Amino acid sequence: MGFLEKVFGSYSEREVKKLQKIADKIEALDEEMQKLSDEGLRVKTDEFKERLQKGESLDDLLPEAFAVCREAAWRTLGMKHYRVQLIGGMVLHQGRIAEMKTGEGKTLVATLPLYLNALTGEGVHLVTVNDYLATRDVEWMGKLYNFLGLTTGCIVHGLTSEQRREAYSADITYGTNNEFGFDYLRDNMVIYKEERVQRRLNFAVVDEVDSILIDEARTPLIISGAGEKSTKFYNVADNFVKQLLAEKDYTIDEKANSVMLTEAGVEKAERAFGIDNYADAEHLELQHYITQALKANYGMKIDKDYMVKDGQVIIVDEFTGRLMEGRRYSDGLHQAIEAKEGVKIERESKTLATITFQNYFRMYKKLSGMTGTALTEENEFREIYALDVIVVPTNKPVARLDKSDLIYKNTKGKYNAIIEDIIESNKKGQPVLVGTVSIEKSEYLSSLLKKRGVKHQVLNAKYHEQEAEIISHAGELGSVTIATNMAGRGTDIKLGEGVKEVGGLKIIGTERHESRRIDNQLRGRSGRQGDSGESAFYISLEDDLMRIFGSEKIQGLMDRLGLEEDEAIDHKMVSKAIENAQKKVEGNNFDIRKNLIGYDDVMNMQREVIYKQRSEVLEGKNLREQINQMVNELVSDAVKAHLDGVNENIEEEINKLIKYLEDICLPHGIVKVEDLAELSNDEMINKLLDVLMKVYNEKEQEFGEEQFREVERVILLRVVDQKWMDHIDNMDHLKQGIGLRAYKQLDPIQAYQMEGSAMFEEMINGIKIDTVKFLFHIQIQKPVERERVAEETTASHGGDDSDVKKKPVRNEAKVGRNDLCPCGSGKKYKNCCGREA
Repeated sequence: MGFLEKVFGSYSEREVKKLQKIADKIEALDEEMQKLSDEGLRVKTDEFKERLQKGESLDDLLPEAFAVCREAAWRTLGMKHYRVQLIGGMVLHQGRIAEMKTGEGKTLVATLPLYLNALTGEGVHLVTVNDYLATRDVEWMGKLYNFLGLTTGCIVHGLTSEQRREAYSADITYGTNNEFGFDYLRDNMVIYKEERVQRRLNFAVVDEVDSILIDEARTPLIISGAGEKSTKFYNVADNFVKQLLAEKDYTIDEKANSVMLTEAGVEKAERAFGIDNYADAEHLELQHYITQALKANYGMKIDKDYMVKDGQVIIVDEFTGRLMEGRRYSDGLHQAIEAKEGVKIERESKTLATITFQNYFRMYKKLSGMTGTALTEENEFREIYALDVIVVPTNKPVARLDKSDLIYKNTKGKYNAIIEDIIESNKKGQPVLVGTVSIEKSEYLSSLLKKRGVKHQVLNAKYHEQEAEIISHAGELGSVTIATNMAGRGTDIKLGEGVKEVGGLKIIGTERHESRRIDNQLRGRSGRQGDSGESAFYISLEDDLMRIFGSEKIQGLMDRLGLEEDEAIDHKMVSKAIENAQKKVEGNNFDIRKNLIGYDDVMNMQREVIYKQRSEVLEGKNLREQINQMVNELVSDAVKAHLDGVNENIEEEINKLIKYLEDICLPHGIVKVEDLAELSNDEMINKLLDVLMKVYNEKEQEFGEEQFREVERVILLRVVDQKWMDHIDNMDHLKQGIGLRAYKQLDPIQAYQMEGSAMFEEMINGIKIDTVKFLFHIQIQKPVERERVAEETTASHGGDDSDVKKKPVRNEAKVGRNDLCPCGSGKKYKNCCGREA
């Protein structure tokens, strides 16, 4: 491989060579662009848009569009893209990752593909790691876009929905990965299409792509909320059904796997809950709790269907008898069993929506990214995101001196040597940037420097704006800066006057990170744009990486050499051992992320189905055909379940079938056993469907066709949202529990996929039954309105909680229950703060 690379060049070199010819064309247009007036340059944007309309492609426009953007950058920013920056821009436009060293001007590079792709009018996104960089870059580069007649927007924390919608409607939108992801999730929770803020995900350039798509990919984005349903109703329903008598108050229908109240049971319920008509539509929720309590108490058997272990209800696999840790019954049945068994009823808060960055960013029509370090993770980018990495050459050769690692017996010896090195460098005025792997270690190092009276700054990734300011001065004569490896990322360190003469910026790594990429980022802080500089890593055998990943050979070597605490070795074997240890950890971390996406891919397919259904509802699709299909399937399934060809008493089974359908959608007494007794299964299905469609058509006439179509949308939206939230929780339990089970010859992800699919089918069936039940029970007296099934309380990514808790409003003036809530949520008072009043 090495020989072939020498002859033909590396993959990146060959790809860059292909782009050189296009770079020639762009540079050849430079003189022509310089001659244009400002207005002449600006109208090029309109001309390009017109040419796209007439059938030219973005690739056709690229040389000229890049040349226009290049000249506009010179006029507005005083910067003109170098040749290597043009190549970087082309790599991004092609939907690839451009690895460009620190200081090569990635912020400016991104303007080229963003300008070109914005010409389609479909919107383009520049994704960055924090609010500060998003704001800084859009203000800085916005001058260029605005000069060329394009609009810009910026998505940061704390914006209103209206401000977000406006920012997303701009030609070019800058923002953070978290905000883009959360907005996508919230857009799929709205109840009116006008509430959405994002457009279709078209093209994204991800800055610091390794940080966002790899480092942050292990933790999903989660929006949580408080569900309206209180767990206490499960206990209330449980207490009620425990007083009922078999046969007299309830009957068991094993074929339909349900338990139903008899007329006597219904009367008991009406007395117990102080209501006039149990079957009334307004009591559907009560019916739901009682139905699940009946099933839990009289349809589910302990030690057969489930076990109680360590205070938890655990399902037993009916075929293998194995405990299914983490698996939960859907639709409130699990909570009903928890109430029955007197254990804690799960679910105080709910996950309303969740997605991983992997699956969010893979939804863009075209994705690209840029960073100083991506090549070490090329396999992951290719496998997970179908992105290849192209190493773009530097504008000037790298002049930094990278020294071999120095290894010490223990931490004390290592830190002593680091302090001496800092002091020596500081005496001659050479600026030093010290990289640590944690806040704790940066503070320890700071305390050592204070003892020696060395003036220094400490950065630890907490205050982005101050960090950018501090780190930009880290290259000045005599400065000493201690920083965690990620602090101030995205900010260039420019060398001060006289620094080149004393050797440039010195980088000291206090230990090797588990990823070579992070070490390379630290090194890359020095030696920008051909500047002089140096880097060295100090290591001890007590460092986590060395301790965990076998430093016995090195320990043996040090013992043989008889080295003291403050003596170091610098040996090729050491460097090799460290690199192997890092590769091992990188491999492990890749497996963890691959595992995560394996699980999330199962959820992703399900999420797409649900979000598509929601979208159709929001877009005002006529759902009549879909509802007809639901009724068809429900009736067919019920007939097949009850009349499976091995019935000893057909009349009894038909009676159970009628009772089952009456519980969902069939008006009481409208169909009798004798009406169906002589019919075949198919004839029976058709007969029941005729009756139900007649009932449904009458209901539609009662409401009016247009209003009834909206009723269908309201009901389906509410049911889908409620079931999907429960399903997310149940899938999360399943994922946690699946690893606890001993799967023989079965991959946990495969098991999760199989069981998750079965749970999804159950949920879809539940959506069908509840939607039909609500629609057949709906009454005209009560106006139907779209309502959220739960309110968002927090949005978090891993440990990062964006506190969005909304405090209830207490208004001195009397607020009507149907008035808009004074808190500004846009909802009626009764559905917002009035609920808490």
